[in-house]
Amino acid sequence: MLFRSRVGCMPSKLLIAAAEAAHAIDHAPHFGVRPEGYDVDGEAVMQRVQRERDRFAGFVVKAVEGIDPEQRLRGWARFVGPTSLIVGDETQGDHTRVEAKSVVIAAGTDPWIPPGFDQLGDRLLTNDEVFELPTLPKSIAVVGTGVIGLELGQAFSRLGVRTSLFNRSLNVGPLQDPRLQSLSREIFGEELDLRLGAQGLKGTLEDGGVRLDWTDTRGKAHSAHFDYVLAAAGRRPNFARLGLDEEAMKGFGIPLDARKMPKLDHRTMQLGELPIFVAGDVVGERSLLHEAADEGRIAGENAANYPDVRAKVRRTQLAITFSDPNIASAGADVRSLDPETHAFGEVDYSDQGRARVMGKNQGAVRIWASKECGTLRAAEMIGPRVEHTAHLLAWAIDQNLNVDQALAMPFYHPVIEEGIRTALRNLSRAVLHGGGTVDCTPAA
Repeated sequence: MLFRSRVGCMPSKLLIAAAEAAHAIDHAPHFGVRPEGYDVDGEAVMQRVQRERDRFAGFVVKAVEGIDPEQRLRGWARFVGPTSLIVGDETQGDHTRVEAKSVVIAAGTDPWIPPGFDQLGDRLLTNDEVFELPTLPKSIAVVGTGVIGLELGQAFSRLGVRTSLFNRSLNVGPLQDPRLQSLSREIFGEELDLRLGAQGLKGTLEDGGVRLDWTDTRGKAHSAHFDYVLAAAGRRPNFARLGLDEEAMKGFGIPLDARKMPKLDHRTMQLGELPIFVAGDVVGERSLLHEAADEGRIAGENAANYPDVRAKVRRTQLAITFSDPNIASAGADVRSLDPETHAFGEVDYSDQGRARVMGKNQGAVRIWASKECGTLRAAEMIGPRVEHTAHLLAWAIDQNLNVDQALAMPFYHPVIEEGIRTALRNLSRAVLHGGGTVDCTPAA
């Protein structure tokens, strides 16, 4: 197995926790509570992030160190054949050749550095390096408004760091439904300095920091100075570094998709018919820890039993962005649902009871189901604490519940999750409940 250890998600959640504490104080006057002035100790914030990060990472390191040294090789591996690898530095004569029956690649990803930023030296940070800062910076530009950029950008902003978020597109967060994506831009635009549609973004070292230059959607030129730039525009799989560039993959018979990336079967984690299996971030699609754990189990079992490769049922997809408000999705990609055969129901959180009590009445939930059977298929949401709502809907989708069955579940009052019932009631009016010609009996 080609393995690379990285504990990337936990440090961001630690920074977010600090930001939530600061934001709660800032938001207290909304409830008539007026706290006296407070101070964000940047060094203390980063020390806790690093201390807890190291604690979590220590568990991973301990597990790797627990592998029998006779069964463990240290060094970067390079394919010289479908199941032949060189581990170590050939130029220094310090390497080992490995011949395997099958291979599992779990080599992770590297941050993608946008063009025009590779000359910024230590003023350019990635989500691997930003948590090494000794204290909070005075200012930071975040390039990318996807999951990583939005989470970290909002956290830095709430901790008092002057923060601007840049993106070439107009999207904020991973929502695919146009109505919810528009709502996301509106909500986060009220709190954050969003520079969407920024074209020609380029960074130049200047006065101990970075000057950014760009043009907006109207073609007007802008520039601004920041202490650091955080590249959060995505990550790229490490295939080329493994000796698996496009030419090599074609030579080994590895099928490629339209992106020139290895094509795999997500039920087996196998590349074509070869004895090569992949798991984790290197897959480049479901870059989430729970998905990586499932992929590792599937890939490991099939690699160990090769050529007896067996397809496994994958769990319902579930993804959460730990922004405030949360963003989450469950089930199918809503872009894949035919509007002729699917309907949705929505709840608007702007006037939802518990959301108003909490002073967090922003966002909406949309739930999709098949029109003929009412079977739940997908959900997208932005709103308060919808990390919990998303789990409930993912479980319902995974169990093939229909709208009536979901509405028969208990709902407490008043809770955020109660909003699901409103969305389901609206959805119920849009589906036929088996009134068509399709057999809606659940499969055994």
